[in-house]
Amino acid sequence: MAYLACTAAVTASVLGAAPSADHRSVHRVHPGESIQKAVNSAHPGDTVLLSPGTYHESVRVTVANLTLRGSSARSTVIVPGKASASSCAKAGNGICVTGTDSKRVKGVTVSSLTLRGFAKQGLWASGTDRLTVQGVVAEKNGQWGIAQERSVRGVFRNNVAQNNGDAGLFLSNTVSTEEGARDTLGTVVSHNRLAGNRIGVTVRRLRNLTVDHNEATGNCAAVFVVGDENKPRVGALSVVRNYVHANNKYCPKTPRLPFLQGSGIVLTGAEKTLVAENRVEDNVGTSPLSGGIVLYKSFVGAVNKDNEIRDNVVQRNGKADLANRDRVKGKGNTFHDNTCAHSEPAGLC
Repeated sequence: MAYLACTAAVTASVLGAAPSADHRSVHRVHPGESIQKAVNSAHPGDTVLLSPGTYHESVRVTVANLTLRGSSARSTVIVPGKASASSCAKAGNGICVTGTDSKRVKGVTVSSLTLRGFAKQGLWASGTDRLTVQGVVAEKNGQWGIAQERSVRGVFRNNVAQNNGDAGLFLSNTVSTEEGARDTLGTVVSHNRLAGNRIGVTVRRLRNLTVDHNEATGNCAAVFVVGDENKPRVGALSVVRNYVHANNKYCPKTPRLPFLQGSGIVLTGAEKTLVAENRVEDNVGTSPLSGGIVLYKSFVGAVNKDNEIRDNVVQRNGKADLANRDRVKGKGNTFHDNTCAHSEPAGLC
């Protein structure tokens, strides 16, 4: 046995021992110190751990398998700092996780902190694979609370996105070019609370994604699944088991959308999307998009096709609990086994 142990030790010395999880480093940062400096010195698999306090900076992450973790969302807060030369700060974002289509940054986790008051996004991600965002509060940011494009296999879980200028959570194929929907390879948006935003969750031109067990309240609209004329179409995704209630904030019209108020779950230009087992209640307004669960042609004329709306409890929504306002050209959309009182057209309940 001693001979075997000695041989193993010599072999490891000669060949070089493989790195193990035990050798991953923890970089501790305290208020007044630079988070970016710690991130820059980290290696794949390391953790940057933020002590309680307020940090005045933007942070760009490009290191694979890095964990950036606060002590808790309540106690660790990141807010805008002084003018900075960093691309993340110049863009008006709090945390940026950035790779490219050809070289995605993989396995990054951001957790247990608050991102507040940034001009654009609290957290912005592009070109990522398996990004995990959990236990993050994104609030009072100018555009999106937490946003991602050009990415796959993301997990957004147990976050709070509130009082952001546009969507609390925004997921898109790309925000800079026109192209068809991208396959997210199973991105999950789950158990988040979305309140006081213009839109709670926006899924734009994506496929193969699940939005489940979220609560959306106090937004102008709760969930938007948005497509257009490009192919592949948005769809082949699920919006299931969410609690969508009293999204009655008023938001004025924009160049692309009418005013919003009282919209629960809205599909525009989507195909093969499952909307099931949601509770959608008390969403009241007079917008063309108002109602509990609404199908509406996109504003570039793309229609809804082969979507399934089933087993939802949809109550006390105005203009209607269920609304198929795309019924003239939209084909193959089905409504069955929903609990509701009134629909457009009649007979969907």
